[in-house]
Amino acid sequence: MIKKDMRIYIETYGCTLNRADSNLMSSLLKARGHEVVGNPDDADVIIVNTCTVRKDTELRVIKRIKTLSKLYGSRRKIIIAGCMVRTQPFTLKRLVPNASLISPQNLHRVCEVVESSIPKYIILGERDTSRLPLSLEGIIAYVPIAEGCLGNCSFCITKIARRRLMSYKPELIIKTVSKLVKAGAKEIDLTAQDTGVYGVDLNPKWNLSRLVMEVANIEGDFMIRVGMANPKGILNQLDEFIEVLKYPKVFKFVHIPLQSGDNKVLKVMNRDYTVDDFRYLVKEIKRKVPNVVIATDLIVGHPGEDEEAFMNTVNILKELMIDRVHIAQY
Repeated sequence: MIKKDMRIYIETYGCTLNRADSNLMSSLLKARGHEVVGNPDDADVIIVNTCTVRKDTELRVIKRIKTLSKLYGSRRKIIIAGCMVRTQPFTLKRLVPNASLISPQNLHRVCEVVESSIPKYIILGERDTSRLPLSLEGIIAYVPIAEGCLGNCSFCITKIARRRLMSYKPELIIKTVSKLVKAGAKEIDLTAQDTGVYGVDLNPKWNLSRLVMEVANIEGDFMIRVGMANPKGILNQLDEFIEVLKYPKVFKFVHIPLQSGDNKVLKVMNRDYTVDDFRYLVKEIKRKVPNVVIATDLIVGHPGEDEEAFMNTVNILKELMIDRVHIAQY
């Protein structure tokens, strides 16, 4: 083992769930006596928390890892974390032979990896759902409520990285949010790969709407932002979810991925809803929640998408007047 009072630099790519993971590593390292710094020049150890959901992001991460290895590899310990560790460990090993690897499911062991005098490869295993990050980014706190999802989308590599659904217990989430609010958090971002299926794996079962209601009842001056939720999960609790969106502490913002406005393409994608399901969902939310902002995700050029399918997607966007659209090229 090596010394414990080290300076750690963490660089994060990807979604808010990854940011929450970086905050978890940061809080664990600080509790151990290490210092988290904002510049790799000042660090003894460099951690890159990777993302693999899109090819362009993955290529950017690989380029950055190469640069960091070239600049600092001979003088600093490099640790690669995040989704790429689970999906492409051998690629990363070839890229930086002396780097340590730690998967998203094993971030609770980050101190062990940081303090080891030899490279560590901790890839298999299950997420420790007994703890959540207690770190703030300014006034914003990213609070993961679940790991993994129930879907099996044909285009998605994240399901390999994040694996099956594992929801955090509501008592832990509420306790964590209470501490964060007392520490100065003004915005609580509830995040997951799919927040809409939160709690269906718990015993007794919970759901997203009930969780948001409980978080909103915590005393303090703060707002709640609900992270991305797939259509089916929200459809299963639509009335409750709409009522929760009316709470004063809840941002009137909903992120629901459509991916395609064509049913044939949705079937090829192995998405478990139809265009009519999405249409009904959006119309009901807009009708009952004034001034709500709807965001969605689209994939263009997916196998099976012809001109007609593409225009079906364009037309549904025009019809529903979606406020924000995140577009990815297949």
